[in-house]
Amino acid sequence: MEELPRRESPTGATLRFIHTSDWHLGRRLHSADLHEDHRAFLTWLLQEAQTRSVQAVVVAGDIYDRAVPPAESVTLLDETIAAFAGSGIPLLLTSGNHDSAVRLRYGAQVLADSGIHLRTDLAGVTSPVILSDDTGPVGFYGVPFLLPDAVMDELGADRSHASVLAAVGKRIVDDAAERGLTRTVVAAHAFVTGSSACDSEREISVGGVSDVPADVFGGTSYVALGHLHGAQSVTPTGSPTVVQYSGSPLAFSFSERDQVKSVTIVDIDGAGGVTTQRVATPTRRSLRQVTGRLPDLLERASGDLADLADAWVKVTLTDTDRPSEPMAQLRAVWPHTLLLEFQPDLDPDVPAGDLVDVTRGADPTDVLSDFFRHVTGNEPDGARIAVMRQAAEALQSSAAEN
Repeated sequence: MEELPRRESPTGATLRFIHTSDWHLGRRLHSADLHEDHRAFLTWLLQEAQTRSVQAVVVAGDIYDRAVPPAESVTLLDETIAAFAGSGIPLLLTSGNHDSAVRLRYGAQVLADSGIHLRTDLAGVTSPVILSDDTGPVGFYGVPFLLPDAVMDELGADRSHASVLAAVGKRIVDDAAERGLTRTVVAAHAFVTGSSACDSEREISVGGVSDVPADVFGGTSYVALGHLHGAQSVTPTGSPTVVQYSGSPLAFSFSERDQVKSVTIVDIDGAGGVTTQRVATPTRRSLRQVTGRLPDLLERASGDLADLADAWVKVTLTDTDRPSEPMAQLRAVWPHTLLLEFQPDLDPDVPAGDLVDVTRGADPTDVLSDFFRHVTGNEPDGARIAVMRQAAEALQSSAAEN
C-alpha cells in the first residue's frame, strides 16, 4: 500500500481525479504521424489537472501502441512522467493489451517515491494508492491487462477474461475491507458487456470470448475502464458502482470520426457517491468522410466542402471508370486526405448474377471483358481489350509450362 501526502481537494469533502486511457503513444492515423498531437494532449492534460485541482490522474492502460514503442514516444512519456512528478499530482498507470508490462514497469519502485505509480502485474493488484479528503481515505487499485493463461492458476479461475477479472475483483473488495476502505476506485483494461467498440481496437478474446460482465467490479465506487476508444458508461446489474470508459484522447481510425474525444473528471463524495463530467480534449484536425464522383467532389471543394481543407479526410469514389491519379487531385484541394476507396456506382437494374456466365470453355478475354462491364458499367475499348488478351495469353502460357 502506498499512502500519499494529502492534497487539497476542490471542496474538501470531495475527492477529484481525472480518468483517461488508451493514449497509444506511437500510433499513426494511416500515413499521418500523431506524435505532436500526443504531445499537445499530454501538455494539456497536466494543465487541466492543475487548473481543476485534481488529486490524481488515472490512466487505464494502453499507454503505448505497441510492445516496443518508437524512441520518441518513450522520450515523450518520460517527459510527461517528470512533469507530473514535479507538479506533485499523483499518476496511476496500468498496462493494457498493447503495452509490454515488463518494459512499462521499468523503474517502478523509484518512480513511486515521486508519485508515479505503475501497476503492470497481478502482484500489484492489491497494493492500492491511498488518497484522502476531509471524510477519509480512498483506495485506488490498478488492474493491468491480464492474459488468462498466465494468471488463471494463481487466481483459481477458469480460462476466460470474465473468470479472471471476477477473481481479481473479489481480491480487491476483500483487500479494501481489510484496510477499512469504504471508497475505492479500480482502473482496469477490458471489454465490458454492453459497451460499443470500433474498428481500431485490438481483439482480446480468449476461447472466442472477449467480454466480461460489468458486475465483476461490484462493491467498488468507480471503475475507470480502458480499451474501448469511445467514451461511454456501462451499468452493472444490481450494483451502484459507476463504470465508465474515458475513451482515447485522439482518434485512431475513421470509425471514430463522430466521437467526441475526452477525459473524465470524477468526484467522489464522503458517502462514496460519484459524479462525472467529460471534458473534450484538444484536437488538431477533425476526421471527415465524403463519397461521390471525383469531378463532383472537386467542384464542391471550394463550396460546401471547403472546411475539409484542414481535416483528415477519407474519400470513397463512386466513378464507374477509375480516374487517373485521383489521390493527387484530391490532395490538391484537401491536403490531408489519408484514405481513398473505390465503390463504383453501378446500374441497379442489371442483375449481377446475369452479368457473367463463366464456363470451362469460355474465352478468357470475354470473361475479363464481362468483368470490366460488371465493375465499371462501361464497354472496354480496344486498348483495354488488348491488355486483357495479353494478360490471358501470358497466364495460359505460364500454366502450360508448369
